This record gives sequence, structure tokens and C-alpha cells, in this order.
Amino acid sequence: MSARAFHAMPYGFRPLDDGRTRFRLWAPDADAVSIEFEDADAVAMRALDDGWYECLCPVEAGTAYRFRIGRDAVPDPASRRQRDGDVHGYSVVTDPLAYTWRNDGWRGRPWHEAVVYELHVGALGGFHGVEMVLPHLASLGITAIELMPIAEFPGERNWGYDGVLPFAPASAYGSPEDLKSLIDTAHDHGLMVFLDVVYNHFGPEGNYLGAYASPFFDDATHTPWGAAIGVATPQVGDFFVHNALYWLEEFRFDGLRFDAVHAIGNPGWLASLAARVRAAIDPGRHVHLVLENEANQASLLGRGRFDAQWNDDFHNALHVLLTGETEGYYAHYDPPMPRLLRTLTEGFAFQGESMGGRSRGEPSAQLAPARFVTFLQNHDQVGNRAFGDRLTTLIGPDVLEAALALLLLAPFVPLLFMGEEWGSRTPFLFFTDFPDEELRDAVRKGRRKEFEAFTSFGGEEIPDPNEIDTFTASIPARDAEAGQRRREFVRALIALRQKHIAPHIESARSVGAEALGDRSLRASWSLGHATLTVFVNVGETDVPVTAPSPSAAWLHGDAADVASLSRGVLPARRTLACLES
Repeated sequence: MSARAFHAMPYGFRPLDDGRTRFRLWAPDADAVSIEFEDADAVAMRALDDGWYECLCPVEAGTAYRFRIGRDAVPDPASRRQRDGDVHGYSVVTDPLAYTWRNDGWRGRPWHEAVVYELHVGALGGFHGVEMVLPHLASLGITAIELMPIAEFPGERNWGYDGVLPFAPASAYGSPEDLKSLIDTAHDHGLMVFLDVVYNHFGPEGNYLGAYASPFFDDATHTPWGAAIGVATPQVGDFFVHNALYWLEEFRFDGLRFDAVHAIGNPGWLASLAARVRAAIDPGRHVHLVLENEANQASLLGRGRFDAQWNDDFHNALHVLLTGETEGYYAHYDPPMPRLLRTLTEGFAFQGESMGGRSRGEPSAQLAPARFVTFLQNHDQVGNRAFGDRLTTLIGPDVLEAALALLLLAPFVPLLFMGEEWGSRTPFLFFTDFPDEELRDAVRKGRRKEFEAFTSFGGEEIPDPNEIDTFTASIPARDAEAGQRRREFVRALIALRQKHIAPHIESARSVGAEALGDRSLRASWSLGHATLTVFVNVGETDVPVTAPSPSAAWLHGDAADVASLSRGVLPARRTLACLES
């Protein structure tokens, strides 16, 4: 790769060789468009075919601009940077070629090596703050960090899913050059960097597309955020394809996680997105595409398509087993053991069966375990609780470590949530910072209403998402007593995984799983050269079990627990793992 990178596209601005800059806007509902510069007269844009407007202007990097459509002044929807982070204000011409990449020979890492660490950039101190924790993550054995969405949003704080300018890194976190430095430094440490991108909706404040480009929205299809995005319209679908390529080429991200694609409602477009990205990226690079998809569409997964999907079924079934919680969507996983066993053997728990009165999922047993990203916690599963409770506050440490051993030693792709490696007990709450008071009030009331039906919620005052204290309370802190021990526990498990399991997850196949009791199980996978067996007991009592062969090589479990298992007893609150030839 070149030491400098720029993704050319028909949207936004593009520097030309003659010193001018080409600006383009797709505004099919507009009768006329002009471009305004802060320190110069407005320039009328030339109307092209199919709703495009264009002008060529002699401007330099750093120039502030916006588009004038009738009485409205709007930012560039393909803005690469917003002045002062104002989603209503001026966009800024940047020079993407100004940054010189140190690691221009970086080609990424193969998918089977992925151990993913999801983090919120703001909670870790912005792009520079994340850069500072990279040595810790690399020494832990993490191989990929995944940034929650960073597209420009209103205010100073946000989870990221209210972004409205998907090409502009949030100014609250730093500059585009700061983000590039973070990625470059991650590559110094051998770490891949993934980005969570949101193509299913725009946030509620600062999105002007509906006023001049109504085909961006499909009013016939509704989502929890309003009308669906009209990706079937070529100019709209291409906008997001270019966004994916922009992050992968100009910022050299190693992969993307596509948020809630079931809300896009167009699997054909998703398949074409993956194909177009694969065709455009240098074949020598390892670039990984991962879905979040409640529809469990196994047909979208595989080589040449999407590398994997977040497996909510694994989390949900295991969470019910660990905590006994059965409210909300957890009700569909009660009893949990059959669902969990199916995820361990076939990937998805729901493969076409009814869930909440609707068919969900496609057959997935034919897929390799590498097609599934598993986790005990993530931003949703913690932050969408009324008080942001982590598992450390819900179950005992021995049970949690047994679950972590299953997560990290099973032949799927594991994901940890920031702070999990330190046994953090800090909540991760839902937070926003909308400047509009009416919207702030709506978010506040909506958050409270969301939990009224839960019997576990006794009417306590839910932290106000808009308050700064809600954000600061969500900054992860290491558990003072158990943090270092938990870190070493996780580090040792990842090392075992990378040596014995990770190289084989693309070809691994289940050879069965069975319940040993209400809260215990045994699961085995063929790794080609050997069979991996994991014994899990998250209950409070020992359970009888058929011991493995005396020649089994033990990967995980202390001497006393292995001795107990060899006598036919699986100890309570333990996970053990072995390889048998």
C-alpha cells in the first residue's frame, strides 16, 4: 500500500490536479443548489443528470463550506470533518494525503486469529486515549480492537448510534489525523482495528437529507428509528458502499461491523455490498466484514461474503443459564440449555423456528465455527440494562471465570467488552448529549418507559442519559481486588487459544454436545488433528461425568479439578478443557 491514502468517490469534495476542488451533492428534490464558503461569495452549482449538482472551486484544505438549498443551509452529508463538531454547521475541506502512514506494509491478520475487544472511544479518552491503552491490549493477547461508531453526532457524548454524518470522525474524539495515528499505532502492535458502522438509520438531530434527497428513506418500510434507509436506490446504496470503502482505504481499518442489518431489510443489497468491497480491496489485505443481524441469515456468511455474525443466541442462552433472568427477549431462551447446546453445535439457536410469533433464522449447521462471534457482554447487553449492570455484579467470580473459559476456548471468534479483562464492576450506561432540550426530555422519558414492564425494575430513578455524570460513571475501572488476577486469567486463556485452537476454527466441526445437568454440559469439536472437549459446570454442585481418555492433554483446569474429573466428577463453578488425539 502507498504511504498516503485517499478514497475517491462521487460524493462530497475531491481535490483535482489543477489546484481546484470539485464539490458534488446529490439533491434530487432541489430546484437549485449553491455552495457557500465562510470567507467568500456563494457559488451556484451546476445541475447534472439524476439529481446531482457540481461545482469546481479554487479552495484549499481548511476551507469551511456548506450547501444552500432554498432558505436552508446544510452541511455536506459526505463531510470528512465538521468545524467544531457542529452537525448543523460548516463542513471542512481536508487533505487526506497529508498523513504519511508508517505501516504501509501492513496487510492485517487472518480471521482465525481474531480476539476482539469492543470499546467506546469517548469512554477511553478519545483517539489519543485509546492509543495509550494499545500496549496493554496487545500484551493481553487481544488481536483486534473494535470501535463503537465514531460518525459525527450532536453534542459531546453519545454511544455513536445517533450519528448523522457517516464520513466525519467525531470531533469530540479528535481529528481525522488523530484517528489515523491510532490505527497506525495499533498496527505497530500487531493489532487490527475494526469499526462499527450504522447503515440502518440516521440520528434524530442534524440529518437534513429528507429535505432535499427524500429517496434516502423508504417510507413503506419502518424500523425502530423511523423509515428505513432506501438502499435499493443506486445513489443511496452507493453512498454506504463508498462509506465502507472510505474507512477501509483512507483510514486503513481492517474490518467493519455492520450494525443491525436486519433493519435495512435488504439482504440482496448486503450481499452486493460485501461483493463490491471484496472486489475493490487489494487481495493481499486481510479485511473482515461482520454482521449484527437478528434475522440469522446464514446465507450471508462465508468466504467472499461476510466473515461472521455476532451470535446473540449464544449470549442470550448463556446469560439465562448464568443469571436465571428470563424477562424481555431472554424469555425465548428459557429453558436455556437446549438453546445453548444448539449454538455450540450448529451456530444459531433459531434456524427458522418461531420466535415471538415470527419465523427467525436459516439453517447454520453447515457453517464453520469461525462464522460466529461470541461474547458474554457487549455494549448492548450491558448498556441496554436499566442500570448498565456488568456480569461481575450479577454472578460470582468463579462462575464468571468458568463462562470466560468457555468463551475463549470454544472454537468461535470471541469478543470481550472494555473492562472485562480487569473484572470491572463499573456500569456501562446509556448516554447522550443532545443540545435540543425537547429531544433530551424525550430520550429521558423514553428510557424510563422502556423498563416499566420489567419486574426487576422497582421504579428507581434511571440515570438521566443527558447528564455528564451518566457518562463519567461509564468509564471502565479495574476491580481493585481481583483486577490483576482476572487479567492474568484472561491472558493465559487467550495464549492457549492462539496456540491450540485458533489455527483450526475455519475447519472445526462439532462432534456433539450434551447436558450433564441443569447448569452443566460437555461439548466437543474436531480440530482436524485432535478433538477438543470442553466441560462446563456453572452450577453450585458437582456433577457426575464420563471421564475423558487418560491420554487426554489438559489445556485448562488446575490439578485438583483434573483429578476430580478423572474420577468422574465435574466440580461446581468450573470449566475444564482437553485435547484428545
